[in-house]
Order: sequence, then structure tokens, then C-alpha cells
Amino acid sequence: MNVAVVTGASRGIGRAIAQRFVNAGVAVVLAQRGEAEPLGGRTVCVRADVAEDGAAAAIFAAAEDAFGPVDVLVNNVADQTVKALLALTLDDWDAMLRTNVAGAAACIAEFARRRIAAGGGGAVVNVGSIEGVQPAQGHVHYAASKAALAQLTRGAALELGRHGIRVNLVAPGLVWSPTLERDWPDGVERWLARAPLGRLARPEDVADACFFLASDAASFVTGAELRVDGGVLAQSAF
Repeated sequence: MNVAVVTGASRGIGRAIAQRFVNAGVAVVLAQRGEAEPLGGRTVCVRADVAEDGAAAAIFAAAEDAFGPVDVLVNNVADQTVKALLALTLDDWDAMLRTNVAGAAACIAEFARRRIAAGGGGAVVNVGSIEGVQPAQGHVHYAASKAALAQLTRGAALELGRHGIRVNLVAPGLVWSPTLERDWPDGVERWLARAPLGRLARPEDVADACFFLASDAASFVTGAELRVDGGVLAQSAF
């Protein structure tokens, strides 16, 4: 790995992913809708909204200008709002799916076109969620988008494998953030009661999984989903 693009890299999971690659000596382009501070090592920040036409091309053009050809893409950016099914409008659905699915697809396509032109190879890691398998209350639109992202992962792996491009997905469970326990104490309590490993995920746990799937250690892994959920989905329902 030489150059990676990480979307949604301004904070939280995305920031941890970018830092993991930087720590390994990879040049990283941090792409996000708002402002972000560059990390140490070789990093640049690009402001872009993947839901907008032309954003993917602009991100990769900036990356190549800064560091040369990109060989890793981590699609981390996502919208996650809470709204009941009966209250959702078509605009709500459009916004969620445009960012979480169509935006990711546009980045994969732009990455793949450039990799194919360079002779192939490279890795894509999509950051999904266990909600793509097990939705939560008020998250039906988010859960549907993450299920779609998992299918996008498999479909892209199927089409791009002949070019040596691998496409995989990391599905985190509940990930710690500075305000999570304050804002959702009952949810955290329920999670801890069900998680066999007895804790929340750390952003670094997700970052390590992304790094593994992007690395040569996963050179024969494509179309796969790696759950980083502390064993929550292994629980019996009875």
C-alpha cells in the first residue's frame, strides 16, 4: 500500500482509519464534507461531498496530484439519522441512499477506472454496519442503506475481481464516541449486556479491520464482510 483515500475522515471512525494507515507509512487523503486537520506523516485534506456529482473525480484528482496513484479506497462517510418509518419522506430516503450507497458507488467506480488504467490491482474497504443485518428502532432507512452497501460490496467484488481489485466490507457494532454514553445511556447499557466481549468497539478496532482487509494479508479475500461487533450477532435470540 502506498496511497489511500479515506472518506468521512474528519472525526471518529474515519479519523482512526486514516491514522492507522498513516502509522503504517501510507500517504493518506482525508476526504470529508467539513474542515479537518491533517494528521502527521504524508496527509492532505480535501473538502468534498460524495453525494454531489463530480465529487469522486475531484477527490482522486487531488490525491494523484499530491501523492500519485491511489491503491486503497476506504468508503467510510455515512449519514446516520434517527426517524421512524412512518415519518420518513422521499427526501429522507433520497438523502440517506445518495450518500451511503450512491456516493460510495461513485467513489468505487472512480477508483476502479483509475486502477484499471494503471494496470489493475488495489483494494476497496466499505464501512457498513451490523444494522445491515439487524436494524434498530428509528434506523430503518440507515439499516436499509447499509444492507445495500453490503450488496454493493459483493457486486463490485464480482465485477472488479478480473482486474485484481478486491472489495470488502467491515461491519462495526456500537462504537464508542465522546458523547455516546451521555446521549444514549440506555442503549449503551443494553449493548454491554449483550456483547460477549463486554465492551463497546473502539474506533481503532474498526481501523485495524479496515487495514487488514486493505493489506496483502488479505490478498485472497474479496466480497467478504468482517463483523467488528464483539460477538453481538453471535447471540442466540432464545
